[in-house]
Amino acid sequence: MRWFKKDKKKGISPKLEPVTRGLLIFFATSEVMEAEQILKEANYDIQVVSPPPQYRKGCDLCVEFPLVEELGITRLLTNLGLVPIDVVPASPNGLKPLKLCRTKDLGQYVMVRAANMKITVDKTTKRIVNISGGGCPDVPYLAYEMVGKLLSEAPEPISIGSTLCAYSLNIACEEMMRIIGGEDAPFREEVLTTMAGGEDASSCRDHTYQECASFSG
Repeated sequence: MRWFKKDKKKGISPKLEPVTRGLLIFFATSEVMEAEQILKEANYDIQVVSPPPQYRKGCDLCVEFPLVEELGITRLLTNLGLVPIDVVPASPNGLKPLKLCRTKDLGQYVMVRAANMKITVDKTTKRIVNISGGGCPDVPYLAYEMVGKLLSEAPEPISIGSTLCAYSLNIACEEMMRIIGGEDAPFREEVLTTMAGGEDASSCRDHTYQECASFSG
């Protein structure tokens, strides 16, 4: 009879995924940018993400890294005088870093937002049609140098700008290149898995300073 059978599903804890990534927490954005450059040049598998709110110590960015590389990474940074104020595991069951990009399909165009910087590109011609956002003094110059050019031929923002806006725009350009591809590459429509409202939480990086998860076109 059914009521004498034990429910095997009760009392079973959800399966915990292994923790394989950690977060390097810094006080200043400039330290995150410096750490990113150092670790990428050393061929470490890292990316800049936004830490969970409880780990924001004055900077809304942090560096995500493989936990197995913690000793080598922290030793390298310490030897260069760049010491994180905290190193914490990035648990997939709670302590998740926030993705740092938002991508929006606008029909003929694709827009990628990283922080408060946006870049919009024509899907067919692959020309940059608009750059907007930011409050840094070099944003008008970045737009002047990039708008109207092919994505593959436009200068890298970090090569012609020196502010956090240029850094954020560079992140957006990297993601746009992943979606659009080079001049002769076909447009990758499958990358734009559009969510409700035309928003796509892609694998890119979007570091808004107050609410990293929010996005409005």
